[in-house]
Amino acid sequence: MARRNESILLALLPILILSSCSPLGGGKAFTYREPVTDPDIIVDIYLPEKAWQGTTLFSDNHNPQRPRIVAVNMRGEIVWQYLVPENLKEYTNPGFDAELLPNNNILFVLPRNGVYEIDRKGNVIWSYMDDKVSHDVDRLPNGNILVVWGGGDRISDAQVKEINPQGKIVWAWYAKDHFNRSPYKDISWEGWTHANAVTRLKNGNTLISLRNFCFVAEVNPQGSVIRKIGEGIFYSQHDPEVLSNGNILVANQNIPPKGLTGYPNELAVAIRQKQPRWHQAIEIDPNTSNVVWQSQKFGFEDMPVRDANRLPNGNTLITTATRLIEVTKDGEVVWELKIIGIKNIPTEKVSKGLYKAQRIAQP
Repeated sequence: MARRNESILLALLPILILSSCSPLGGGKAFTYREPVTDPDIIVDIYLPEKAWQGTTLFSDNHNPQRPRIVAVNMRGEIVWQYLVPENLKEYTNPGFDAELLPNNNILFVLPRNGVYEIDRKGNVIWSYMDDKVSHDVDRLPNGNILVVWGGGDRISDAQVKEINPQGKIVWAWYAKDHFNRSPYKDISWEGWTHANAVTRLKNGNTLISLRNFCFVAEVNPQGSVIRKIGEGIFYSQHDPEVLSNGNILVANQNIPPKGLTGYPNELAVAIRQKQPRWHQAIEIDPNTSNVVWQSQKFGFEDMPVRDANRLPNGNTLITTATRLIEVTKDGEVVWELKIIGIKNIPTEKVSKGLYKAQRIAQP
């Protein structure tokens, strides 16, 4: 998801609102006059003088009977939430992504179902129905949306689509046009490429994260691959973010996940067989491939790490399956939110738990 709204203010309505969203089959949104506590959410670290102040928006699927989009204050109290309707609860994996729009609405993707824009009362303002969407959706300045498909994509599928407000596909990118060859064509793990993120760059090119290929592709408007970023460094990367200095920040694994077949880097496969899996956020210079910053390593209890955002004060907000963690450049944890109730089983955390988070400036 493109992180371009740190300066957007999260406007809060003065009363509690409950509304039904008919197109979503009864989804409900709540804005609270006073923040409310949730026994499943705990903030156990908070250093106000070092943390970047704001509201944190994230999708929460730790309870599959109550998937939701939540906004919390720095104390972890809920100030707004949207409950996914009963008939759509199954559409939260892989990649239940949500983002705040400049108009204060929320845009989100329900994987294998569609894309929705709702207002703060839960009313559906716009939707696009498509069972080949997943992981990431962005609203572009021209009103179109970018969305990826990597939740079981085949070689014949478009991994990225740009959709106009009328629901017409105006641009699409097919990995088969560039990578239907060795060593990529035989890769298969939850799809072919398992594309999991897309960002439109200022130069008009598009940045696409191809998880199963373990690199990020930059493609021009004609669809040609201008460069591959992070090959040999990124492993099962998620949500690459282009920083103001031109570097790339990603949520990264040190090795390819087990079960991946046909992976092109034989050395990485050998490493996988000898080392335990761990995840972390890393920042690389795409021109030199040098790692210029890396977070602490996250192990078994946090797997997987799927989002990392650089905040205006230089801190980094990292999303693991069970925690949201804000760390300084030196690695000090200055804010930590924990989700209670997720079992210590990685396979469960992949389909449940947290996916991405966004820190929004305080009014």
